[in-house]
Amino acid sequence: MKFLVLNGPNLNLLGQREPGVYGSESYDTLCASLNAFAAAHESSVTCFQSNHEGALIDQLHAAQGKFDAIIINPGAFTHYSYALLDALQAISVPAIEVHISNVHRREEFRHKSVTAPACVGQICGLGLYGYQAAMAYFLETGK
Repeated sequence: MKFLVLNGPNLNLLGQREPGVYGSESYDTLCASLNAFAAAHESSVTCFQSNHEGALIDQLHAAQGKFDAIIINPGAFTHYSYALLDALQAISVPAIEVHISNVHRREEFRHKSVTAPACVGQICGLGLYGYQAAMAYFLETGK
């Protein structure tokens, strides 16, 4: 299975930004662990991070026919990017939305996701493990 992992704004600062919320592991460590997990399951993963909405949309458009599944952490775009929602709905590659922190235990504005309705499901609050949980779901279900 070929996975595309998309990460939005500020996720390049993992390990530096609010370690009490997002943990102490770096973005590079996250990508290395996902590559190892994928390889152990005879799969591959491409990680992409951008602080720019359009770059994430371009990646979604290009995913059609190249990837079997998408794991997306839209960051703050989760709460207001109808453009990302439209891009997710425009392609037939299934996606799971992942959040490192439990967004439902944080500020009120973080409780609503405008992008989740275009996804198979949403995983939050499991730290970096949420990405592997999403991959495991796709590996088990084949969806």
